[in-house]
Amino acid sequence: MLSYRHIYHAGNHADILKHIIVSQICKHLIKKEAPFFYLDTHAGIGEYSLESAQAQKNKEFESGIAKLIAQQKLPEPIADFVDLVKSMNAKESLLTYPGSPKVVAYYQRLKDKMHLCELHPNDYPILASLFPSKRKANVQNGDGFAAVKAMLPPPQKRGFVLMDPPYEVKQDYHTVVDALAEGHKRFPTGTYAIWYPVLSRQQADNLIDSVEATKIRNILLVELLIRDANTEQGMNGSGMILVNPPWTLKAEAEQYLPTLQTLLGEGDGANFQVRCITPE
Repeated sequence: MLSYRHIYHAGNHADILKHIIVSQICKHLIKKEAPFFYLDTHAGIGEYSLESAQAQKNKEFESGIAKLIAQQKLPEPIADFVDLVKSMNAKESLLTYPGSPKVVAYYQRLKDKMHLCELHPNDYPILASLFPSKRKANVQNGDGFAAVKAMLPPPQKRGFVLMDPPYEVKQDYHTVVDALAEGHKRFPTGTYAIWYPVLSRQQADNLIDSVEATKIRNILLVELLIRDANTEQGMNGSGMILVNPPWTLKAEAEQYLPTLQTLLGEGDGANFQVRCITPE
């Protein structure tokens, strides 16, 4: 039940899509003076050593972030994220890759607050040591889905909730939708992002249909496939289901996704989609 370790996949194509979107949302939040609250239901260890034995096993970062860093000219949302990754590494090196908490921390101001959840007994202490200051972040060794109910609405009245379970148990596909519905009921003005893998087209579409069935308004879908969705090669792509996204995010995604498809795609089946699941 707790076998998944993200370090084996750090910096791959799915991380790229997720973290560019997380970066976009944070950039939007800090445009206003008012503080924001960030809840990460499955925070992992926060940052990843690409020199580690786990990351080196499959070297998924080589077909992900390494390809982007090698480019000279990129659309602004990608370039901004690449600059973030470069800021964590010495010049001309790629040894460290940020998890979502470190992406958000890059934009976080003193008045903003993070609540980071990690259930894995080995990963939690690493995450906690990365964020020792409770003024910056609360780090919880517990169920992130339960935190959605416990932590919302936040006192800051502005917020962003990221839910990216590993889906190592099929129940996650149902629990993440239930958590979204519960969170939105408690905090309807918050921004929510659900990350999902595309292992098959049907499985991904079932999740998307379940989210649509909640009848929550203002939901955007952003998805990137690096190969045909039904190819039996593991994760063929990934997507983000976004509730109350920044108004600029759709147009920005339409601008940079062709670049990601070109740079990260692995054959004719590579494609992307950006569409509204439900309107405002």
